[in-house]
Amino acid sequence: MQGRSWQGVSVMELERASHTAVPALRTAFDGPFLLRAFLGGTGRANAASSLDPAQDAGLPARLERIAENYRRLGLAPRFRSTPLDPPGLEEALLERGYREADASLVMAGPLAAFATPGATPDAALEVLPAPTEEWLAVVATAEYQTEQRRAEKLRAPALMMVPAAWLVLRVEGQAAAVGQVAADGRLLGFFDIATAPAFRRQGLARRLLAAAAAWGRAQGGTTGWLQVSAANAPARALYEALGLREIYRYRYFLPG
Repeated sequence: MQGRSWQGVSVMELERASHTAVPALRTAFDGPFLLRAFLGGTGRANAASSLDPAQDAGLPARLERIAENYRRLGLAPRFRSTPLDPPGLEEALLERGYREADASLVMAGPLAAFATPGATPDAALEVLPAPTEEWLAVVATAEYQTEQRRAEKLRAPALMMVPAAWLVLRVEGQAAAVGQVAADGRLLGFFDIATAPAFRRQGLARRLLAAAAAWGRAQGGTTGWLQVSAANAPARALYEALGLREIYRYRYFLPG
């Protein structure tokens, strides 16, 4: 099954938007698999994933070849499993000693629902062309930042081929919440949404998302989408309250 769609937004469209919004230094195809490699940080930029769920008679040899290509670059082989997998991919990876990790949801919904909420602290929004040290510091409070992930985020703006912005919401001059957006036609992708610990539970994440959605609508976007960890219940609840719905899930398979 290729997953659900929302108002015509399909798994294939969202997968393409994901690859566009998260750049990689190297890309190649091996049959239906898109191989992407950066610096070994972000999963999406350093993994192979299928874009065609049809039967793949050459799958066993292809998996070995893909794994060898990553090892040749000094990277651990990593496969991103989606509803576009060819039949038997999971079983073939498990047989080769791979383990499942990092299950996530892809959610989508109308940008019109991202209206600015009511009472929030006085805040000022900055729209930046690239991440700053301050922006990175807030993101680091929400997720573990390896040197590779940090370096990829710093190099990403120069590789983007669609409009993108890095947002900072300030309260009394301090960076309280941050995020990144990438506009791809009607789709607006949200990434790295984070609130500094001292400013959490004040509605700032929702206000940042509203500002990001307004930026996206100015770029011609009508539909927002994002990827969120299946284990992150608070974030999922926030996104569902904004009208986003799960379209499909994906997982990574890493060498055991």
